[in-house]
Amino acid sequence: MPKIRSAKKALRQNVKRRKVNLTKNRKLKETVKLYKNLVTSGKIQEAESYLPNVYKLLDKSARTNLIKRNKASRLKSRLSHALKQKSTKTSS
Repeated sequence: MPKIRSAKKALRQNVKRRKVNLTKNRKLKETVKLYKNLVTSGKIQEAESYLPNVYKLLDKSARTNLIKRNKASRLKSRLSHALKQKSTKTSS
């Protein structure tokens, strides 16, 4: 345990930030997982309408440094690609 006053404050801040980050990270993972489930189950219309929510959450996570910008871009690309692949398979 820290003894110095500034170190005690830093520990308090760290605990609060960790709690917030864990909550945001869980929310992000749940959102991406829900989207992937929509795509794999063939609910293309619902997935298309849900995609902007996923994009928004990924962008916000990247902006607040929860994840890196390139990871957000990579995930957005892969998620949209998966939707496109699934929609072409069902339409043909």
